[in-house]
Amino acid sequence: MPTGNEKDPRGNPWENNQPIPLEYSLLIKRGYRHYKNRFIGGHSNGPARYVFYIAFLLLIVMSLWSAVYTIPSDSVAVVQRFGKYLKEVPAGLHIKIPFGIDRATIVPVKRQLKQEFGFTTPGATDPYQSSNFRNSERETQMVTGDLNAALVEWVVQYRIADPVKFLFKVRQPGETLRSVSESVMREVVGDRTVDEVITIGRQEIEYEALTKMQVLSSKYEMGISIDQVQLKNINPPKPVQASFNEVNQAQQEKEKLINEARRDYNKVIPLALGEKDQRIREADGYRLKRINEAEGDVARFNALLAEYVKAPEVTQRRIYLETMQAVLPQIRSKIIIDSNSPNILPWLDINALQGEQP
Repeated sequence: MPTGNEKDPRGNPWENNQPIPLEYSLLIKRGYRHYKNRFIGGHSNGPARYVFYIAFLLLIVMSLWSAVYTIPSDSVAVVQRFGKYLKEVPAGLHIKIPFGIDRATIVPVKRQLKQEFGFTTPGATDPYQSSNFRNSERETQMVTGDLNAALVEWVVQYRIADPVKFLFKVRQPGETLRSVSESVMREVVGDRTVDEVITIGRQEIEYEALTKMQVLSSKYEMGISIDQVQLKNINPPKPVQASFNEVNQAQQEKEKLINEARRDYNKVIPLALGEKDQRIREADGYRLKRINEAEGDVARFNALLAEYVKAPEVTQRRIYLETMQAVLPQIRSKIIIDSNSPNILPWLDINALQGEQP
């Protein structure tokens, strides 16, 4: 006996615009004669004939109307024949067997879906997207690892990765995903302190919750791929919210003062370190300069001593002249006296010659 998955070798006359085979044509004619003989009494005239034609035409129109269906570009259709899975159909215009023999379920596989916990977005079409069908406040009430209470709101974004598993493996996968998400979030939040949940541990909570949700979704064969888990508002319970806000303000003031102190530290200390390095480099440069100058003086003196040993008088005269050449230009008021020739040039006023005042 056929199981419903075998393909008719003659083809399906309602798909791919194939011509109707002779067997189907004979079957239609035989049914027409049967209803004509039964309801019209075998006569070819009379009002009942037109009623039958109209009913038959309406039946054909309804068959064609229920046989044609369109799949959006972001979805696929899972076709069932007599309730049994037959095939998966891509986006576009398609034809199926009417009268409920073939049933096509459209699944948005390319659309990113989401579920909200603790709040509701107006206009949501998915009944499992928001927590309006259950107590949202009870859903967000959690106990942290240090036995403090917190109200946690979050969003789970997911996609349908396997339409067959999504439809047939788990009953009501949307509600199952909400239960899995709530269970995982309570476990992750319960392993951390309230300060970590509210302030510094948000990213770690999101990543760990995403990983655990994906593991459970794969284990249950839900056909779902978790894209992102995002924490929204995290607040303490209303009876202690005022005190908790005061504590948060004090912590923020503490962090502010610490940041200001670090700013001043980063402003003063690097400047002092820079000045220290500059002074050290200047001292090193001065040290090298003095060493090089001393070494140069020693080398010059040694060279001068060698010349002096060779010719003492000439070297002495040369040193005297070079010394006077270097010293005299620095003296503003100068008088040169030639003691060897007092009668010719007793003294010479250089300032008068240069037009300077004594």
